[in-house]
Amino acid sequence: MGADESLERQIRFVVEADRLTTVARQSRSTDLGRVMAMLVVHDMVEIDAGDLFLYSDSAAQARQQDAERAAADRIFALLPVRQAAAVRALWDEFEERRTPEARFARALDRLQPMLLNMRTGGGTWVAHGVPVDQVLSKVELIEDGSASLGGYARVMIAEAVQRGFLRAVAEPNAGEEDRCEPILPQAPAPGPPARHRPAARAPADTRLAEGGIVQVRPAHPGT
Repeated sequence: MGADESLERQIRFVVEADRLTTVARQSRSTDLGRVMAMLVVHDMVEIDAGDLFLYSDSAAQARQQDAERAAADRIFALLPVRQAAAVRALWDEFEERRTPEARFARALDRLQPMLLNMRTGGGTWVAHGVPVDQVLSKVELIEDGSASLGGYARVMIAEAVQRGFLRAVAEPNAGEEDRCEPILPQAPAPGPPARHRPAARAPADTRLAEGGIVQVRPAHPGT
């Protein structure tokens, strides 16, 4: 990486950080120092427990929660009792989203991987073929912490679909007109009354085949 490209990346980082700071300042009651502390504590626990793909199934998510609780118990116990209690309270506050700071911190934490995927050509979205509806399902948590960040995320997701980073979801009724329905065998039409029926012929051997009736040529007598 050349010096010019490195400088350009650093400038983009500063611009993005400044934009997020502006969003945060829209809420004067938000304690940004507390938000940053919660993010650092959360990341420490997540690093120790091991990160998990955001769109993993519910069983994997449950195992991850257990692993993170165990990691929090181990890491915070390294501190003196009073400090351990204070840091654990920060972690619990973040996980439970019970304050404006916690909800804003969770919004930033959820937005960060989206920003990373947009800067890396789709990243894990492309690698795992993630559909857009799965990503949109995560935006509600962002909006709960910041309506502005939620709107920013929705615009970014729309751009990701246009650029092919996210798999679009097919319409539920798409292609229905092209489906082929199986052709069921039809009952034969009733013949004439018995007194008018012609002389009997050797019956044709008819067998049901998949999707209709197959008629086999009559066998010769004596064969």
